[in-house]
Amino acid sequence: MRLALFDLDGTLVDRNAAFADAIADLSHDHAYGPEIEHWLLTELSDRADRGDFDRLRMAFQLNESAEHLWRVYVDRMAAAVTCRPAVLDSLKSLKAAGWSIGVATNGASDIQRAKVRAAGIADLIDGIAASGDIDVRKPDSRLFELAAARCGTQLTIGDWMTGDNPETDIAGGYNAGLRAIWVRGRPWPDSLATPHHTVDDVTEAIDYLLTHPTE
Repeated sequence: MRLALFDLDGTLVDRNAAFADAIADLSHDHAYGPEIEHWLLTELSDRADRGDFDRLRMAFQLNESAEHLWRVYVDRMAAAVTCRPAVLDSLKSLKAAGWSIGVATNGASDIQRAKVRAAGIADLIDGIAASGDIDVRKPDSRLFELAAARCGTQLTIGDWMTGDNPETDIAGGYNAGLRAIWVRGRPWPDSLATPHHTVDDVTEAIDYLLTHPTE
């Protein structure tokens, strides 16, 4: 069975839109002013974990516990994140074609899994590895290996990684022995080898896998 691994944020789901909505909701619910909202938007723009809310409490002397604020943030992100119907349909087609599908994502375990469930992806994937599971982040090959293991297999020649981040997804995938498809969006560093294939949308990546299964 062929294995296709995917990044989550910026590839299967739109984290940026969900993030802005989640911060706006959290700030409104707790009556936070623009200073705290700006801090959250700035400090959590790339990723977030529970420790960030310890820093938030210290910076603004907040009464709410860091654990409470983290749980609220996780809930708000899960409520805001979406996976486009076209992407869900493409994943269904890939699964129907006999592929094993996994997610390899950087991020805290609880929030990444909450996004997968809320976005409707959980039933379409065979396994997920989040960096918070083993405190290892992409591009470390061990996270790709864990994703494969969670899918009940191991990395083999001919398996694929699809993502939007040149360093963590594409270079990381290459270093793990995977073929890689880059979803355009971020600038491509001149220092990196070109990806095996480049697309503008993850649905195009899945179409490529379906039409080039033995490449």
